[in-house]
Amino acid sequence: MTFLLPALFAVSGILCGLSRLERRAACIALWSVRGAPLLLVGILSFWLVTKPDPQAAFHGSLLSALMLILVVFMAWVLVQFSQHYMKGEQRVAQYYRWLMLTLAAVTLTLSSNHLLGFWIGWVGISLGLHFLLTFYPERPRAILAAHKKFILARVAELSLLVAFALLYWEHQTWYLLELMSHIDGTLSWSEQVAACLIAVAALMKCAQLPVHGWLMQVIEAPTPISALLHAGIINLGGYLVLTFYPLLHLSHSATWLLLIVAGFTTLFSALIMTTRISVKVRLAWSTSAQMGLMLLECALGLYELAVLHLLTHSVYKAHAFLNSSSAVQEFLTRRAAPDDTPNPIIWLSAFLFSVATVIFSALFWHYQGPMSPWLLMALALTVLVAQGRSIPKPVPWPRLLMLTFGLSLLYGGLKTTLGWLFHGHIAAHTEIPWSAADLWVSGIFISLFVLAVCLRYYAHLAWVNRFSVILFAGLYMDEWFTKVTLKIWPVALPAYSKAKHHGVSLLFPNLSKGWKK
Repeated sequence: MTFLLPALFAVSGILCGLSRLERRAACIALWSVRGAPLLLVGILSFWLVTKPDPQAAFHGSLLSALMLILVVFMAWVLVQFSQHYMKGEQRVAQYYRWLMLTLAAVTLTLSSNHLLGFWIGWVGISLGLHFLLTFYPERPRAILAAHKKFILARVAELSLLVAFALLYWEHQTWYLLELMSHIDGTLSWSEQVAACLIAVAALMKCAQLPVHGWLMQVIEAPTPISALLHAGIINLGGYLVLTFYPLLHLSHSATWLLLIVAGFTTLFSALIMTTRISVKVRLAWSTSAQMGLMLLECALGLYELAVLHLLTHSVYKAHAFLNSSSAVQEFLTRRAAPDDTPNPIIWLSAFLFSVATVIFSALFWHYQGPMSPWLLMALALTVLVAQGRSIPKPVPWPRLLMLTFGLSLLYGGLKTTLGWLFHGHIAAHTEIPWSAADLWVSGIFISLFVLAVCLRYYAHLAWVNRFSVILFAGLYMDEWFTKVTLKIWPVALPAYSKAKHHGVSLLFPNLSKGWKK
């Protein structure tokens, strides 16, 4: 029965591609996403009343169920939005075809219990997204971004396939649930290699540094595609880590690979985001940073927190992209507002106030585990309180007290609730407080707080100014990666007008030699 959901999207995608009328293709897509929730209710009910079979083609885990609910909801929102946004565009039928086929591949990956089925769905997602990203073939930046994404996707898929082959060679089973039940406290060399390859695939899917550049340039695609990518597809890297969590947490190499790469990505992507003017580009850098933070949570063993992060980030980022035109006005309004730098007394008061709030919330929810997530909460609340007290009309302390206590308790409550929901679905393997991993992540958060405050309020300092210039250039990593990519595999870019597409030459001034004319 689970197969019916990907089949529904796949059939509707094929029918949309065969349709020659824009209105007919839009109606097919619309009716398929309207029927998907009813079908999903039947699937979830079937999972509840049947006993999980380790060798079934499709599994009914709680994580898979939550992700399918999210995908069906996002599909309905995106198709509804596309009815008006894509109206009058050429090749609309092809747009709906690849959108529905991509959704079919996503649902296949999320529900498949067979490793080969999982991998086929993973490849299908990448191929469908490639055609969506090149919906405007006359845009050089779109072609360049899709080209880099295409190469990275093939590397990630190869890594994943080799990892699955090693796991099959070790356990003689292709079924995910059966495989995870075989994982014990000691990993063989093949399992260690498989864990590292899965971590590499997740890092590439989540656009972590230094292979992040394509994510910043896919804003050339239609806005619904940007929302689909940032709110759904890119989260599959986190889903991959969460699915193979019983294996990854036993591999110190894979865990520290996630901690180091995702840690640096969280730090620098969040800082680079503050230097961007374009709202969509800021959102893209935000996605890279948020994915890094989610992978850090996975590496720390905070399974339920990573799931919460994945769900809330998806909903927020879909709303942000689909509402990006309004976000422009809001951003300009904030920049035009008076900017008063908090004095040291305000900073100290805000910090002590926030720390007391976080300690109370942690004790209230009987928290046990790494301290770095609560440190991040304390630092974020410090900035919130300091800004609230330094504006021309300061927010009263009682209101700030209610806001910070409410946010802190809500954070702890949601985490505790998801921990209760997932109790029994996966064993808890969280890092102990102040372990090496916890101290590393705490150092990342403290560095982010200090550098962000300096960039925001002390930009007149010479070293901050120089650092800001480096951040504005994106640490020069994507330009280097693009040069290497074009030398290894050149791409034929469409002819373009410098007046219309001067952004390519400004962003990559030395790349024209690598382009095939």
